Parts: sequence; structure tokens; C-alpha cells
Amino acid sequence: MSKLDKEQVIEQFTQAYQAANGKAPEIEAKSGWFSVDGGKNVRLATLVEMTAELSGDNTPAPAATTSVETKPAKKKAAPKPAAPKAKKAAKSKGFSVKAFWEEHVISKQNASRPPR
Repeated sequence: MSKLDKEQVIEQFTQAYQAANGKAPEIEAKSGWFSVDGGKNVRLATLVEMTAELSGDNTPAPAATTSVETKPAKKKAAPKPAAPKAKKAAKSKGFSVKAFWEEHVISKQNASRPPR
């Protein structure tokens, strides 16, 4: 990414803003963030994009060009490694402490609810 010159970007934005709105913008700078006419704080790169929009430049921003058709296809996830056989043996028994307590609490039919 090229380094942006703050004064140059602000000057270009001011010229484009005056041409579009007929008045000079009130730009407040604080810690690398810029507020135009008391609006939302934006970064310097966003001011460049706003300058292009105000000056009538019809080239869309790179982030705005993505659409549903142009997105690349999702890659398939890598296969998961096989779990140790000890864990598979425990699951094959069919007993789960969590399931047991859930059934136990529900079977009481009071205001209780299953644990998280």
C-alpha cells in the first residue's frame, strides 16, 4: 500500500467537497481519525475514497466490486484426523453423564431445567 500524504489528501478532499456542496468542510483530526462536518470518524484512506465519490470518479472501490458471482468457491475442509480408539469405545457404550442428568432433571417435572 502506498503511503498517503495527509495534507495532499485533505486538500483534494476539500476541493471535491466544495465543488459538490458549495461550502468548505469542517475537518477535525484526532489520532489518525478524521471527522467531516461532525460526522462519523474515518481514516485517511476512506477520505481518498470519499474524494473519488465526490469528484464523480466512477471507478468503484476494490471492496465494493465483490459480488455473489465473483466470490471464489469455498475450499473443502481438510479431513479430520482419526480419533483415538479409546474415545470411540467410550461413545459406543451409549451412556452419557450429561444425557443422564438431563433426563433426571426433566423427569422431576418441577421448575428445574437441565444444566448448561
